[in-house]
Amino acid sequence: MIRPHPNSRPPTVTTQASTAPLGTELTARGIVLGILITLVFTAANVYFGLKAGLTFATSIPAAVISMALLRRAAGNSIGETNIVQTIASSAGTLSSIIFVLPGLVMIGWWTGFPYWMSVTLCALGGVLGVMYSIPLRRALVTNSPLPYPEGVACAEVLKVGHAADSGEANRQGLAAIVAGTVVSAGFSIVVATQLFAANLAQYFRLPGGEKGNGPATGYDLNFSFALLAVGHLVGLWVGIAILVGACIAWLGGVPYLTSGVDGAAEAVALFAWSKKVRFIGAGCIAVAAIWTLIKLARPVVSGLHSAAMSARVRKAGKADSLPRNEQDIPIGTVGLITLACMLPIGFMLSSFATSAGLGDQLGLLVVGGVVYVVLMSFFVAAVCGYMAGLIGSSNSPLSGVGILVVIGVSLLLALVVKPMLPASTGQALVAFALFVTAVVFAVATISNDNLQDLKTGQLVDATPWRQQVALIIGVVAGAIVIPPVLDLLNQAYGFAGAPGVDPKKALAAPQAALISALAKGVIQGDLNWELIRIGAFIGVGCIVVDEVMKRASGGKAHLAPLAVGLGIYLPMNSTLMIVIGAVAGWWFDKRASYKRHPEATKQLGVLLASGLIVGESLLGVILAAIVVFSGNGAPLALVGDSFATAGQVLGLLAFAGIGIGLYRWLLSKS
Repeated sequence: MIRPHPNSRPPTVTTQASTAPLGTELTARGIVLGILITLVFTAANVYFGLKAGLTFATSIPAAVISMALLRRAAGNSIGETNIVQTIASSAGTLSSIIFVLPGLVMIGWWTGFPYWMSVTLCALGGVLGVMYSIPLRRALVTNSPLPYPEGVACAEVLKVGHAADSGEANRQGLAAIVAGTVVSAGFSIVVATQLFAANLAQYFRLPGGEKGNGPATGYDLNFSFALLAVGHLVGLWVGIAILVGACIAWLGGVPYLTSGVDGAAEAVALFAWSKKVRFIGAGCIAVAAIWTLIKLARPVVSGLHSAAMSARVRKAGKADSLPRNEQDIPIGTVGLITLACMLPIGFMLSSFATSAGLGDQLGLLVVGGVVYVVLMSFFVAAVCGYMAGLIGSSNSPLSGVGILVVIGVSLLLALVVKPMLPASTGQALVAFALFVTAVVFAVATISNDNLQDLKTGQLVDATPWRQQVALIIGVVAGAIVIPPVLDLLNQAYGFAGAPGVDPKKALAAPQAALISALAKGVIQGDLNWELIRIGAFIGVGCIVVDEVMKRASGGKAHLAPLAVGLGIYLPMNSTLMIVIGAVAGWWFDKRASYKRHPEATKQLGVLLASGLIVGESLLGVILAAIVVFSGNGAPLALVGDSFATAGQVLGLLAFAGIGIGLYRWLLSKS
């Protein structure tokens, strides 16, 4: 997964600790504010992730909001603000569980999200992610040359925001977030009235075919300010890589597979993409993830060894001898919490397997499931933590890690458990594989971001154990809010491919669809491995091109293999606007570089983009609630289908005009 962080293009800063007074860190005021921001951003992340297949990071927006709100509060300090952003960051990260959990609904196993089971799964996986990252902190953060681009950038924002003359900067930053939120929410309201179309799409046949049934393809441009903002955040070269992937899918794979196939161009093209081409993307993503793991194998092992050596200092009686800014949660407590998490995980696996009719092999499933969670969780925690430090959380191949995890557990179930059970239990095994994958994926999502937060804490001289407590608070807060939001969106829109769901209004949930399809294909033995192999070859080719481009350009140009894979398997109504946003962000940064304070101006663009995502996503959740409680699928519609053509013209003109106006407004403020 490429998570578009608001600080994905960090300013050039030093990595020395802050000279600003730390102040009180864990305050009731900071915890409450962090939880409130968490509720808002997590709900937005859940909706946007299901719609577009991407999530956004909340560290910098949370830091800016808290600095602006607490600016005149007595006793406000950089330490307190750091705790606020830490809580919001961990909860926002946990929302990536939506890349797996909706799969249980999509395969028809669940009709909704059982609240306590879903909350417990998210909370336990998230807490394990925090625990697994603690012994890695000294090796991978304190005593490591890893750059941690997002963590360093967030620390710089905190230090600048708490400088004596930062009042105007804080106000401008908050104004950018608010403006983005209001504009994107307002535009979404007009789209909901159907006066503006939601997208501009057309599917057609290319020349060829004896009966006019030549190759089918098309385009789908989504008028989404949130997607435009994602493109701004991920940057030009990632946007180019996504465009390459989209071209492979819609100018290569889909036309090839639809040539000579009868039927409406739209139906034929979408069927070919969803049932075949996206598995090519899965192969590409898997290879990109494996390549990253190979490159990181030696440093990860070295980092783990260093962490084990440093843990000896944590023995009883020695922890207090460490300086304040090196005190983690004691390793003994970490071990007890980890063990305490495994017991309810085993109980959940037992309950799930029993209710699924897998009781004949209950012991094997529970013991094997817990062992898989223990080993695979620590593996993905170490790998994701190191990758986040090296290349940033934004560029970590989390989607590829999820694919590897689900294929691993599915193969074990297919080879070891399935032969001992009746053939009728195949679907139950698929559901069990998704459940186990969800636990491991929750660990991966948190560990992919936690070390970034701890790096921020190091640079502002924070106390590690207090920040780790804040991470746990954020995880629990996120776990509480994610299931009801999922339930609400499921009732209002549904997920593409789920039984009885209208595909025209369903949320795509592309990662969940792909991971559930992989689990089903492996366990039931009908996965088309040929498509996976084609994707793997494409991934290898992208790796070669990427390495050549990096060497030829001195690291300035690249073709991220993971982003190419995402471009293949994400729906086109996500990818095209992301590409446009990447170009718009590049243009804005070029213009900002000529301003008196170029980095501050670029940061305003980042904050505006964050606001655009939050506004549209929150409006989507609110509209879902209106749909559910009113029973009307289009409760705000003012016009009918006859206005569609005019709506497309008006929507396109308004979207372009507002987007240009926002960028010009930011440049004038700087």
